[in-house]
Amino acid sequence: MKRRQQPLRLAFSCSALLLLGGCLDVPHPFAHSGKNGPGLAANAPPARLDVPTPPNALLSDANASLWAKDVAQALLQQTIPAIAQPTRKGDWWLNMRAELRNGQVVPIYTVMTPKNTIRATQEGQPVPVEQWSAGDGPFFTLVAQDAASRIAAVLTGIQADDMDKDPHSLKHRAARVYFTGVTGAPGDGNTSLAQAFAASFRDSEDTIQNSAKNADFIMSTTVKLTPGPAGTTGHPQEHIEIVWHVVDANGKEAGAATQLHDIDAHSLDQYWGDVAVAAAQEAAAATKQIIDRYSGRDNAPLAAPGTSKPAPAAPATTPAPAG
Repeated sequence: MKRRQQPLRLAFSCSALLLLGGCLDVPHPFAHSGKNGPGLAANAPPARLDVPTPPNALLSDANASLWAKDVAQALLQQTIPAIAQPTRKGDWWLNMRAELRNGQVVPIYTVMTPKNTIRATQEGQPVPVEQWSAGDGPFFTLVAQDAASRIAAVLTGIQADDMDKDPHSLKHRAARVYFTGVTGAPGDGNTSLAQAFAASFRDSEDTIQNSAKNADFIMSTTVKLTPGPAGTTGHPQEHIEIVWHVVDANGKEAGAATQLHDIDAHSLDQYWGDVAVAAAQEAAAATKQIIDRYSGRDNAPLAAPGTSKPAPAAPATTPAPAG
């Protein structure tokens, strides 16, 4: 009798893949490839962005310092390694200032290179002069949150621009992936899933290689079965979880795709067949999305200095005019 195959449903982990609506699209403007050479971005910024207290902020010294600290903290929440401190030699830094325009204050953020040249400028949401002058801690927290999303978008564009100029970056070549295989599956699942994934991944623009040497990403897969609900007809079921982990060359998590499903108990104790093929095809597509998003190779390069470019939409927490 032919065993009934059940398709697996693919569920993405928001904290890992960052692909679903409402998830944070985390940029990696300071990404580097360590011992593997130029890698993801040529001349990438170092692993720190200084945020000095701005002297031209139209604020008291105390509030100017508070503004810098809040911006640095908001950037950290965007996974950008910012530090509220004076500019240090060799560091990229954020030049913040404020301008008066038609009764409003416009915050201006300029990303500076270690040679003190302007790399990009972004303006924040304008606020009334009275609100700016009388600002307190909660107010500058909202200003900083508005700034962080805009600065993150600029840094992402800088990375994409650098990648465009680097012939060795992932914008110009396939990613090299080392797949370590599958563990924890019952029956022939470890072998069937691994073979099916390798076959499905051949259709991707990226490639699987046989060793970790010079790999851009390393993949591993785990399978876990636990007792599930009784089922609508009283037949025992099992809950299956397949996690496809992706890390970069330095072992930092790039993302993970998780597949969840309830199956008839022991239905995969021997042969996986079409179930392995379906799961692997979904996982291959998810892996490509993880690599694309993590490496930033699909990001649009920053517009050239002096070229007008629309600012990203301000978040809902942008300070509103005082009533």
